[in-house]
Amino acid sequence: MYEIIEGFLEAARLIVTLDADVMAIALRSIFISLTATVIGTLAAVPLGAAIYFGAFPGRKGLINLIQTLYALPTVVVGLLIFLLISRVGPFGFMRLLFTPTAMVIAQTVLILPIMIGLTISALSGVDPVLRDALRSLGATRLQFFGNVMKEARFAILAAVAVGFGRAISEVGAAILVGGNIMASSFASSTRVLTTAISLETSMGNISESIALGIILLVIALGVNLVITAIQHR
Repeated sequence: MYEIIEGFLEAARLIVTLDADVMAIALRSIFISLTATVIGTLAAVPLGAAIYFGAFPGRKGLINLIQTLYALPTVVVGLLIFLLISRVGPFGFMRLLFTPTAMVIAQTVLILPIMIGLTISALSGVDPVLRDALRSLGATRLQFFGNVMKEARFAILAAVAVGFGRAISEVGAAILVGGNIMASSFASSTRVLTTAISLETSMGNISESIALGIILLVIALGVNLVITAIQHR
């Protein structure tokens, strides 16, 4: 119980004093996860729309596969990216291993199935009356797609929030491809909040781990509050 109280006090101290190391780790976590979320959104929304509006053999099987990949273990994604970008891998010449770029790639791959699946679900939730009305009014294919996407925009925004939450909270892939490196340069460091929590816990620094965990929760809560405010507007 004492360690929990100490963790909360330590978190308050680190936040109030704007501890340089903690702020750097927090900013790096936000930057990497936000970059992965933006890339994932740019890929997932068009792909989800193409699958939802498309009519092709194996469509239902593809949707079932995407939904199955919701539970894709982070360490499996990390291992896959590690094998691709390691020195003996096909992309080893790019020297991406143990860099923030590798972490962005891993997080993007991790959240893509979730965001694609939730985009499909968001479009499926659009009122059929709207679709029928658009067809009866003679809307072009582009107008039809545009209006359906507009109607589902808030649900798609929720999918983006889920993707960001999944990205910033994962640890397995981050350690495998990032290495949890703390360097003097912001661009070459790969230590993020989740890997820092893992390190501090293994070293027995429970109060520091709790403090970093609280900061991680505050960031996730802040992002959700911003998205909720946008949805209400």
